[in-house]
Amino acid sequence: MFNRISKFKYLFKLIIFIPLIFYFGKRSYIAFDEGFYALQARWILDKGNWTIPLWFDNYILDRTIGLQFLIAKSQEIFGRNIFWAYLPTTIAAIIMLFVTFKLHEELIDKKYAFVSPLILSTTYLWFDYSHLATQDIIFASLVTIGLFSLVKINSRNNNIYIFLFGIWIGLAFMMKTFLVAVPLLSLLPYLVFKKDLFLTKFFWFGLLVGFVPYLIWTISIDSYLNQNIIFYLVGKFKSLSNKTNFSHPFYYYLWNIPITFLPWSVFSIIGIIFHKSENKDQKFILTLFPLIFILIISLFSTKTPYYPLQISSILIINSFLGIKYLFDSKIYKSIFIFTTSKIIPLFLISVSCIYYFFFKNITSFNFKENTYIFIGLILFGLSWSFLKNKTNFKNLLIILIIGPYLLTTFLLGSGLFTDRSRELRETMEYISSLDIVKNQTIKVDKSGINNIESNSKIIRISLLTPNLGDGFNNINELNPGEIAWSSEYSDKNIKNLSYDILYENDTLKPWRLILKR
Repeated sequence: MFNRISKFKYLFKLIIFIPLIFYFGKRSYIAFDEGFYALQARWILDKGNWTIPLWFDNYILDRTIGLQFLIAKSQEIFGRNIFWAYLPTTIAAIIMLFVTFKLHEELIDKKYAFVSPLILSTTYLWFDYSHLATQDIIFASLVTIGLFSLVKINSRNNNIYIFLFGIWIGLAFMMKTFLVAVPLLSLLPYLVFKKDLFLTKFFWFGLLVGFVPYLIWTISIDSYLNQNIIFYLVGKFKSLSNKTNFSHPFYYYLWNIPITFLPWSVFSIIGIIFHKSENKDQKFILTLFPLIFILIISLFSTKTPYYPLQISSILIINSFLGIKYLFDSKIYKSIFIFTTSKIIPLFLISVSCIYYFFFKNITSFNFKENTYIFIGLILFGLSWSFLKNKTNFKNLLIILIIGPYLLTTFLLGSGLFTDRSRELRETMEYISSLDIVKNQTIKVDKSGINNIESNSKIIRISLLTPNLGDGFNNINELNPGEIAWSSEYSDKNIKNLSYDILYENDTLKPWRLILKR
């Protein structure tokens, strides 16, 4: 009887993540970066080239083909449906939640280990990128595996974990190339204490196995190029090191991380500052590692919100420690309870009501999306209002988690994190239903791709085009009877005597569907 109850509890713990991870409604991509990778995966399947990342008929040599390969393989096995394009990300997200659970067990204790993956799954940054077909969650998952394996290495006899620490490095390099250096450099002081692992054959064997996918790929692509692919990858790294559109001040992450890790970032900061430990593993991994990591990425010119995903599990475990510290504190507990049970609920409910009843019409969200946002924020505020000074620690954790859990569940159900180009998807569904378009190959005029707007639109349009043809450099290359996507920038001087405009609207702008007479 007790065994059955115990099994049910484990089953419930698994089921509780389903509304946060899986979405079975209609989906659409954003352009960068997931749409770009999904389009490259489509060309892998269309053209049968599993070696070189493509942009129409050109090579893109500034990145590996790791993610595109995984998306294409997933769709080749399960069907060319957009749902399966997200399978690599979804699997990585699940693995990361599990490893976060094990990491909490190892660094803290087993009693509340289930709390950390639950908190992680309701963190804005993690939740957002776990529903994007990009490399970032996969890379973050590999870094988390590396951290866990490193913590588990207590001697040269821990062969499995030594092997695991070696293998993640090569796999991570296949995903994000030189970015793997950031977590490794952040761990460098800690690796001094673990120096014996570099003397074992299992580490070097794991390192070699991890680099096998990259080595196979670089050998395969070499015949297409006039120099080794590593030089192109180094060139991309150098360009990111210089000033780009993503260059930000040194202090960028000091405000960006607290915002993107809401609502748990305040607790995480408290955990990092106030948690004291004599355990060197715990002290370094939970405190020094994230601080060194943030310092290193702050020195890098290119700064993006998703770089801190690599330390998200560590920040979340610190959130748990911060909550525990506040709960146990005789000085701060009453302030903590008052703020979370009175001020924050009042703020959330007020903001949601003001938005829903006065400002919702100024956004592009539809009725369903607005309603789900409203209900999610209201339930978040109401759940935290149940906190009391007499609430025990276990119930306090449940109440704190249930608010963000309900909000993120409603956000996922609304489609805001999955159907990200809804209006364009609906337009393309209509165009695909037109008789003149059915079963017709539609080409793309590449000369119209001359700014971010036109590039962003054509990526998403191409992904939603049922029969995508080749790209061409000039509209005059079209043969009579052929259909193409042509930009206003490229055909503004062409009279419609030779071309019929089949469809155009503001959603597709600057692109229009034309027919060569």
